[in-house]
Amino acid sequence: MDHFSKSLDSFFKNKFFRYGLPFILLVVGGSFGLREFSQIRYDYRKVKFISPEELKKQGIEMKPRGSVTIETEYKKLLEQVNLEDYENKRIPRPPGFED
Repeated sequence: MDHFSKSLDSFFKNKFFRYGLPFILLVVGGSFGLREFSQIRYDYRKVKFISPEELKKQGIEMKPRGSVTIETEYKKLLEQVNLEDYENKRIPRPPGFED
């Protein structure tokens, strides 16, 4: 029994088993634990997807995909705004600040 305790004692005095193995277990175990804790955030999220049929019941009309582009929205904006009569208005400067 004395030989077994000496070999076990020398086994635990090895630097790898004293410092390296706990560090590796902490890093690997921590990544698995962190994954489980961060997964909770997505599992219990209160997101409800609304089907197009439910939207029609509420009076909201969905446009088909691809029908709205940046260019068409820009043209609509240009029709509403008159850029020819644009005038730059300056706000009054605070006291102490000159041009």
